[in-house]
Amino acid sequence: MQLFVTGIGTDVGKTVVAAILTEALQADYWKPVQAGDLENSDTHKVRRLISNDKTVFHPSAYALQIPMSPHAAAAIDGVEIGLDKIKRPKTDNHLVIEGAGGLLVPLNNSDTVLDIAQPNDHIILVSRHYLGSINHSLLSIALLKARGFENISLVFSGDEHPTTENIITTMHPDVPVLGRIDQEPYFDKNVVKVYADDFKSKLL
Repeated sequence: MQLFVTGIGTDVGKTVVAAILTEALQADYWKPVQAGDLENSDTHKVRRLISNDKTVFHPSAYALQIPMSPHAAAAIDGVEIGLDKIKRPKTDNHLVIEGAGGLLVPLNNSDTVLDIAQPNDHIILVSRHYLGSINHSLLSIALLKARGFENISLVFSGDEHPTTENIITTMHPDVPVLGRIDQEPYFDKNVVKVYADDFKSKLL
């Protein structure tokens, strides 16, 4: 199983969700494009949050210095991101892939984060309530469907907001909710393990 974790925007909880899924499946983890915070990257964060010793952390295809949209960070670093150089790691294990920002975050002048996903991926869309999040969630789902992705699940993160969540699921009843990540005081290995145990039964 290959899961592509994306969000309706930035700072919605993708990395925590990726860690939970990685732990639930004892999967390998891969962040294809990391922009900024290279000493404390998303790969570092997921590594600190999981407990199993089976997970392999595959190196990013691009590790960019500046915390900006990948196309802009790459320009500052004097490189151009090419899809042909973003090669999915070979593994016999499950693979959790974490995107950067939302689906249409540009990698270069023509490609976006969505172009890294493959048709058979299980798309995990992380949604978090804020003003405008309904629109961003519905647009993300509509785009995924328009591009032919059929295996899409939602994860809601943060404080529960029924009116937001209910309208999203009502308008897309064919997109199941895989689970919810509460607004925890902190996330560590123990907290992630509790969520992972809950998510595991829904994934396998």
